Amino acid sequence: MELCEFLKNSYTCYHTVENAATMLEEAGFTRLKEQDVWRLQAGGAYFVVRGGSIVAFRCSAKGGNFTVLASHTDSPCLKIKENAAAFDGTFSRINAEGYGGGLWYTFFDRPLALAGRIVREEKDRLAAELYTSDFRLVLPSLAIHQNREANEKFSVNLQTELALAGLSERSVADMVGPYVSYDLFLTPAEEPFSCGADGELLTSPRLDDLTGVYASLKAIAGATPSDSTLVAACFEAEEIGSGTQGGAGGDFLRSVLSRICIAQGKSREEEQAAYTASLFVSIDNAHSLHPNHPEKCDPTNRAAMGGGVVIKSHAGGAYTTDGMTSAAVKKIFSDAGIRFQTFYNRSDVRSGSTLGAISLKEVSIPSVDLGVAQLAMHSAAETVAKSDVEELEKALAAIFKAHIEFTGNEVIVK
Repeated sequence: MELCEFLKNSYTCYHTVENAATMLEEAGFTRLKEQDVWRLQAGGAYFVVRGGSIVAFRCSAKGGNFTVLASHTDSPCLKIKENAAAFDGTFSRINAEGYGGGLWYTFFDRPLALAGRIVREEKDRLAAELYTSDFRLVLPSLAIHQNREANEKFSVNLQTELALAGLSERSVADMVGPYVSYDLFLTPAEEPFSCGADGELLTSPRLDDLTGVYASLKAIAGATPSDSTLVAACFEAEEIGSGTQGGAGGDFLRSVLSRICIAQGKSREEEQAAYTASLFVSIDNAHSLHPNHPEKCDPTNRAAMGGGVVIKSHAGGAYTTDGMTSAAVKKIFSDAGIRFQTFYNRSDVRSGSTLGAISLKEVSIPSVDLGVAQLAMHSAAETVAKSDVEELEKALAAIFKAHIEFTGNEVIVK
């Protein structure tokens, strides 16, 4: 599956996980269930799904530590409520609320898909299934003639600005079929496209963070067993704080790592020792130098599209990179000929956070934050440089190939 196909068809975290599972199964990975007892083989490749999250791993033949690549499967969109269809005698509209911190003005007048998962009743079973509408909806703007200040002042009230579903009365069941419950979203349906005079840029919904998901899946699918157990953890709910059962703030990753240790015959003490020697790579994109607003960037640590992989740092811990973990990945990248750059936010601007700091509350592992530079983060259509995505894929493959072991004030990298 190519990146553009992955972006196009991964409308929600649930679609992302299904596409990830397909990629992994094609690469020879075995699907596990959390409810079963795991019988893991040294050198074996496995994955497990929890909701909109998926964790894949290749077991080390020697036990050893872990190398974890973490990314997130969700993006800002609109989540529809129960009893969502509203008819006023002329228009049918969909009652929704914001999911994550979307750049909401970009969602107007674009094709939106109704997508997610639906729980249907099958005799004595309640079964969830993926759903994607074959129709499109639109969030219509108010004409400039009726809102003369639109170009000077534009604010979005997501309770009053509802997506148009048609001109006849219909319920959600009319649109999606009978259901017991659902997790359905209105999500950008615009297809990825190349832009720039030489086609060197990629614009698409959900580049944050499906570029990281896709690159980590490619890295683990193409890896071979090593001294470390290799892990690609793709989490739901990052855009809303990660506080779900399958989010980075839950116990999903810790549970998987602990069960791997049990299969490897490790004691609880040996498991903790393995964590301290391991590496956690939090993958999420960074704000690129903006051609029209360069003043928004740090003066000496500004990431630019086309500049390679971004190493992200923050004094307040929003990003988890420190001197040791930064040195480790810089050596790996330099040895492999991978271009990289550093990123800090301006010191007078509040920094966003990502998976690393949240995951560390559950599993304490030396951590670094990486990504690619992008424009229009949280927009319905974001932009990256194709060369940076390629560089990220090479970088993650190199991290999996390297031997990395933290030993207090030293780190072995070879």
